[in-house]
Amino acid sequence: MNRYVGLDWASEIHAVCVIDTTGEVLERLRVPHTRLGLAELVSRLARHAEPVDLPVGVERSDGPLIEALRAGGFPVVVIPPHVVKAARPRFSAARAKSDPGDARLLADLVRTDGGRFRVLAPSDPTTAALRRLVRTRGELVAERTRLANRLRGLLEDAWPGAAEIFARVDSPIGLDFCERYPSPRAARTLGEARLASFLVRHHYSGRRTAPELLARLRAAPVVAEPAIVDDATADAVRALVACLRAILARLADLEGAIRAALAAHDDGALFRSFPRAGEISAAMLLAEIRVDRERFPSADALAAQAGAAPVTRASGKSSVVGFRWACDRRLRQALMQFADNSRHASPWADDVYRRAHSHAIRILAKAWARVIWRCWQDRTPYDPSRHGGLKRLAQTAAGRSGLTQGSHAVR
Repeated sequence: MNRYVGLDWASEIHAVCVIDTTGEVLERLRVPHTRLGLAELVSRLARHAEPVDLPVGVERSDGPLIEALRAGGFPVVVIPPHVVKAARPRFSAARAKSDPGDARLLADLVRTDGGRFRVLAPSDPTTAALRRLVRTRGELVAERTRLANRLRGLLEDAWPGAAEIFARVDSPIGLDFCERYPSPRAARTLGEARLASFLVRHHYSGRRTAPELLARLRAAPVVAEPAIVDDATADAVRALVACLRAILARLADLEGAIRAALAAHDDGALFRSFPRAGEISAAMLLAEIRVDRERFPSADALAAQAGAAPVTRASGKSSVVGFRWACDRRLRQALMQFADNSRHASPWADDVYRRAHSHAIRILAKAWARVIWRCWQDRTPYDPSRHGGLKRLAQTAAGRSGLTQGSHAVR
């Protein structure tokens, strides 16, 4: 008799439920998230059936728990959290959540709808390493943005000129200026000659001269505060500058590691071949699409998982097409970022973007999903000469050019 397992993941105690083909509960477990606890889980589950015949339904696809199950030989079936949430009325009219209840529900979803969900494929170490680097970089970029906003907010309250003199407060020269002149009192002696010397030392490449920058600095409102408050402003500014510098240094290290990992990856050249993909954007795409070619059986499946395909809600005479919110958000970010960059290097991408009436980046991302999926499946780098849409656009442009030249000749 077949058995099915549902496992509700938690940070400390995992709830586990084993059922048979009729849905009858055979065993409930509570397993601590420790090495011994996970070993006990594998041992207890193996008593019900051979691991290969005992699918385990979970809501996440990584971590020590998943690795323990896969090392034990159990098929891991990943069920999206929104599916679990929508299915709770099966067992509770109140839709109440509990860990044992979700474990029971996950087991039942594997029993009744297991064919709708994919069994987690073995992970590729090189892709897993690249994914960890890319995701950590994304988190640091978000933290850099948060700290930069805090620094700008502090400057706008206490030292508005420093917030306006350069385009970005978190640029290297912006941080250097804030460290050297962290408060209005510290900049009392700043004149054109001193600012010009500062710009030369920091290899300023902007288009404004020292007098223009100084005029911008002095045009900002002046905040007159007691010396003790001015000193506090300087300390706060220097603290935020130090944090931003540390993050920028770590980001540089991570980006170097990402470039090296991408160069060593078998699919690295493939993803770098797309227009304006660069190395970071290409690494993001590769890390989230991964190398399992069966993960996305069609280009539409890739577009849907990335949130690029629209959702149609139809009932009776009503039909509404809306944005797809239920998706892999990291994959969506990677695809949308690449699509936005590509329109600056690909005439075809720019044409698709310009012809879109709304959700232009999403529409372009869906169009790129078809191209990326085909190259990915064929393991062939992108070749503009084989891109049908780009060739048709070139032929149309050539036809228009010929008509224009012909009209001039007639005149």
